[in-house]
Amino acid sequence: MQDSARRMPGLTWQHPAVADAPTRVSRVERAGHPSAPIPTIGPGIGSSLREPLGETGLEVFGLMIGGGEFGWTIGQQASFAVLDRYAEHGGNAIHTADSFAAGRSEHIIGRWLAERGVRDETVLGVRIGGHPDHPGLGSVPLVRAVESSLERLGTDRIDVAYFDASELDSVPLEDALATADWLVETGKVRSFGAYGLSADQLVELRILASAGYPRIPVIDVPYNAMRRRDFEGDLRLVSRAQGIVLTPSHPLEHGFLTGMHRSRAQAAASTRGAQLAGRMNKRGTKVLKAMDRIAGELGVPHAAVAIAWLRAQPAVVAPIANAFEPSHVDELVQGVGVALSRTHLAELTRAAA
Repeated sequence: MQDSARRMPGLTWQHPAVADAPTRVSRVERAGHPSAPIPTIGPGIGSSLREPLGETGLEVFGLMIGGGEFGWTIGQQASFAVLDRYAEHGGNAIHTADSFAAGRSEHIIGRWLAERGVRDETVLGVRIGGHPDHPGLGSVPLVRAVESSLERLGTDRIDVAYFDASELDSVPLEDALATADWLVETGKVRSFGAYGLSADQLVELRILASAGYPRIPVIDVPYNAMRRRDFEGDLRLVSRAQGIVLTPSHPLEHGFLTGMHRSRAQAAASTRGAQLAGRMNKRGTKVLKAMDRIAGELGVPHAAVAIAWLRAQPAVVAPIANAFEPSHVDELVQGVGVALSRTHLAELTRAAA
C-alpha cells in the first residue's frame, strides 16, 4: 500500500480484550513484525488517520460507514448506535443514497448529525438519481433530487454527490455535468463522484473536463476479493491514468466475506440466503479458507481482512461498508489498522482466481 507514515498520538484507552495489542504508529511503520495488527483502535485515535479523497479537497478515515441498513433492517435508535460507535473509533465519512429506504436512511443520518453536532467534522457522501420521486439525472430531476436530499439530511450541502450511472442512459453526460457545475457553484454540493461508470464513460468524462466541464475525481464500484471483474481491467487502467480514486462498495460481498456462513444451508437461512448460497462454490470455499489462515495469523476478524485487502489495492481510499450492529463496526475498523503482507495478498489472489 502506498501511504505516507503518520505518527499517532498516545493511546489513553484500549478495549480490555486487546489491552496487550501493540499501538499502531502508521500503516507502514510499526514496531515488531511488519504485519502486526492493531485488533481495535481505541476511541478517538482514528481521528488522526485521514487520507485525501482524490482531488475533492476532502480528507477521510480509511473506512466509510454506509447507511444501506438504516431505515430498512434497523430503525433510528439502532442506526444511532452504529454511527456512535463509528465516531468513537474516529471515523468521519458517511455514505448513503437518496434511494435507500426511500429516503429514510438520509433522514436518520441527518437527525444523528444534528443531535451529535458533528456536521462540520463529517464528510457526507450521497448517491443521487435513484429516488422514485426524482429519478434520473436530467437537469430538473437532478436539482430536485439534491435539494430533497439536503432537506432530509437537514444540511446545506453534500460533500460528495455520486451520480448513479445507471440513470445516465437517457441523459447526455454534458447535460448532467452542466447541472453539476451549477450545483457546485451554488454551494449545494462540494464535489461530484459517480457510481457504476464504465471505462468508456470515464474517457468521455475526461474529454468533457478538458472542455471546461467539472471533473469527476472519485468513483464507487462494487469491488472486493470475490468480485473483481467490475473494476479490474479497463476501468482500473483508465481511472488510474486520470488520478481518480475509488471508494468501493460491497466490500464484504453481501456478508459472504465475514466468514459467518460455511455451508449452503447456513447461507440459505440468512437474510441474504440466495445471494450467499450462490457463492458457496469451489472458488468461494478457497477464498474463505485463505481468509481463515490470514485472520488466524493476524488475530483479526474476516471482515477486517476483507477491508485490508481492498485498502491494499491501488487507488482505493475508503471502502464503503454497511453495518447494523456496533460490533460489526468494531470488526470493520480493524481493517484500517492492518497491513496485509505480499504473501497474504498473493494467497487471496490465487484463491479468488
